[in-house]
Formats: sequence, C-alpha cells, structure tokens
Amino acid sequence: MSKSFSESYKDAGVDITAGYKSVELMKEHIARTAQFGHPVDIGGFGGLFEMDLSDTPNPVLVSGTDGVGTKLKMAFLMDKHDTVGIDCVAMCVNDILCVGAKPLYFLDYIACGKNYPEKIAEIVKGVSEGCMQSEAALIGGETAEMPGFYSEDEYDLAGFAVGVVDKSKLLDKNNVKEGDVVIALPSSGVHSNGFSLVRKVFDVENTDLTTPIDALNGKSLGETLLTPTKIYVKPILKLLKNVTVKSIAHITGGGFYENIPRALPEGLGVSINRKDVRVLPIFDYISETGNIPERDMFNTFNMGVGMIVIVSPEDVDNALSVLKESGEEAYVLGNIISDSEGVTICQK
Repeated sequence: MSKSFSESYKDAGVDITAGYKSVELMKEHIARTAQFGHPVDIGGFGGLFEMDLSDTPNPVLVSGTDGVGTKLKMAFLMDKHDTVGIDCVAMCVNDILCVGAKPLYFLDYIACGKNYPEKIAEIVKGVSEGCMQSEAALIGGETAEMPGFYSEDEYDLAGFAVGVVDKSKLLDKNNVKEGDVVIALPSSGVHSNGFSLVRKVFDVENTDLTTPIDALNGKSLGETLLTPTKIYVKPILKLLKNVTVKSIAHITGGGFYENIPRALPEGLGVSINRKDVRVLPIFDYISETGNIPERDMFNTFNMGVGMIVIVSPEDVDNALSVLKESGEEAYVLGNIISDSEGVTICQK
C-alpha cells in the first residue's frame, strides 16, 4: 500500500488518495481492452503496446487526437458520465480511418476540478467501451485534479489514438475521379459537434431534458443529445478488405461543406440531391426550434451522415452489400463532379 499522502496538498484542493481510488476503480474497465495489445500495468510512466506487423511490411503509424467538446455540458446536466468516453474515442479513431488505418491503441486525458473516483471510473468505462468497439487497447492516460481551474463538478475529456496502415494501402484522394459515387454511412445523432449551437437553440441549462418528445421518436432531448458518437472501425476495415475504396471523410464540425471536400482532389466536387439525405429527427427539431437556415445546418452538423466513402460506380453494389453485412444501412448519397466549389446540394 502506498504511503503517499500530503495534508497540505489536500488543503490546496488536490486529494492524492482520491487519485489512487480512481485508478483502482478503472482497472476493470481498462483490463477489457488488454486483448488488443500488451497487458497494461496501470500506474507506470508509459503505456506499452506490442505490435504484430507480420501482414504489414511497410507500416505507417497514423495518429489522431480530439476531445468531446461542449457536449460534456449535457453530461453534467444529466449527471450521466458513462458514454462521453465513447465520444472521445470515436472522434479520434474515426479520423484515422480516413487514411485506411486500423486503430491500435488509445490514451485519455481527464482534467477535473475535484476528483470524484466513482465519476472518473464512469468516464473511463465509456472510454473502455469505445476502445472495445474499435478493437483498440486502452494503454494509459492521465487524470489531473485542477482546483480553481475547473469547477468541482466539471471536467474536460480528450484523448488520442494511434493506428497503423501499410504504406501500399494508404488512401489517396487523388485517385478520386469524376463519375465516382459517394456512399453515406448513417450517424447515430449529433455525435460530438455543433453543441455550442445546440445548447444555444435549446437553452439547455433552463430546459426540461428528461420528458419524452414525440418529434424525437418518444425520446427525451437529453437522451437524444447524449447518444454516443458512432464508431465506424469494424465496418470500414471490413470494407477496405473487400472493396477498392478511393477516399473517406468523417463528417464532424463543419458538416458537409467543410469535411467532404477534404476527401477530394482539387477541381472536383460532389453533387447531392437533398431528398436523398436521410436526415435524423433531431436535426429537423434543431432547425425548427432555432429557426436555423438549411445551409447553416449542413455546414454545422452531420445531418444523419457520420461518414462517407467514395468508390468507382462498378464497386457500389459490392460496397453496399459489405456494409450491410456489418449492420450498416448505407446508401448512395451523391456523385463526384467537376466542380471547384466542393459541395452542391440540389433541391430538386
């Protein structure tokens, strides 16, 4: 048992023993992911990961980092902390998928005003679940108690993922050609972007978040907004093994207009028929409640499309079939056109 304890540090707002308890409570969650890497000895100075590169002769490591953002305010208001960790993992691993990389491991960073061990363990439980969905090892992290910087009941959550892809299999957007087809993978909801606007529209600090709402299929606003970001690792990796994918975009903050062009070479754009976009009810509810113009909605939110993949016309049916086998109700969203404007959403 550690003899580490400082009464003076505790009087300043940092309880070292609470940190030890947090570590003990989170161990079971971290242990779930050990199957994907090297067994973790929590409390060390560095996370270990043993790589099997037998099928990756020219490995390229790919990294991604992100946080949950102001969606955390919803977790505070609902006092529900076991899903935002999924969001944190998702925002990182979905990004590195876009170059064709398989996630290997993840580390988290939690900064809080006061270390409540049970709450920290709930956060890490969500991170662990995100790692399980990503088949990535949770090999370490940091919990920083920062009194006076954060209020006692609030925290911030961020993390980063590392993945690997063989150099020969790196996705190159310059392979995209006019006439190629854009396939949409549905989102689970708002994911983790646009919450500053969401919070303003609904004035969430002064709104009933628990009453079921007909427009949200009988779910409450709080439950709907806290729905975790969808993790696309398994369906995308399966797709990459079976279909020639030319490019991928993760639809995050900035919506269609910012993210889809990142997957296209210069001079090409995408044409989307508005009626083909399967918009989720929450986005209609946001638009109607806040009187948000449709152009702003598509430039802020994912609108029901969490990720897009681009394939040749002859590969569309196979791609849709493979994705369906993975449980994805994917569909054709649009076509690649010669257009320097990036994204055109047709209202016909």
